[in-house]
Amino acid sequence: MRLYTHSISSNARRVNMVVAALNLDVEIIEINLASEDDRRRLGEVNPNSKIPVLEDNGFVLWESCAIMQYLADKTAQQRGEPDPLYPSDIQVRADINRWMFWACQHFSTSIAVLTWERIWKGFVTGQPADPREEARGCEELAQYASVLDGHLKGRTWLVGEHVTLADYAVAAPLMYRAKAALPVETYPNLLAWFARIEQLPAWQRSADPKAMET
Repeated sequence: MRLYTHSISSNARRVNMVVAALNLDVEIIEINLASEDDRRRLGEVNPNSKIPVLEDNGFVLWESCAIMQYLADKTAQQRGEPDPLYPSDIQVRADINRWMFWACQHFSTSIAVLTWERIWKGFVTGQPADPREEARGCEELAQYASVLDGHLKGRTWLVGEHVTLADYAVAAPLMYRAKAALPVETYPNLLAWFARIEQLPAWQRSADPKAMET
């Protein structure tokens, strides 16, 4: 298998965590987003020109959560039993899927407003952050961080007693908590959960995609 990724992408970080957690044999192709040649190569495997992208014997898959599910299912098929990251129980899976979709549609998008304004905008456009956009991002993040914090009250992980794909999907954009000054300090359950995430070997290894190669 071949994985197109980059260390600055929180979407790629989700997949990188699964690769690390499952100890998968994956060739890492780190795309230089500043390189025209690399961007063209990325466009050849993903018409959206986005990372991550997985290639597996001619099968090409993009969208981070779809790749996460595929890797977990393929591993379960090869090993003869599902991994706790993605159990086979239909209701548990639905719960995990719910949080993965929520991460992509709500939590990540609110954080993306702040990471764009506070980190990437200056590099890409040379323009300063727009206070109105920052305020919008903070308002949206507060809404969804409250949901996450409330759900995590009395829980160790998002779904059940073990870390799952849901935790990886939701946690990934928090890699920019410090750099983008994400306003999450008033959510104690969220912070305690994220501290547990940061201690996981999969989180630590996935910070450097090349460290996942076996």
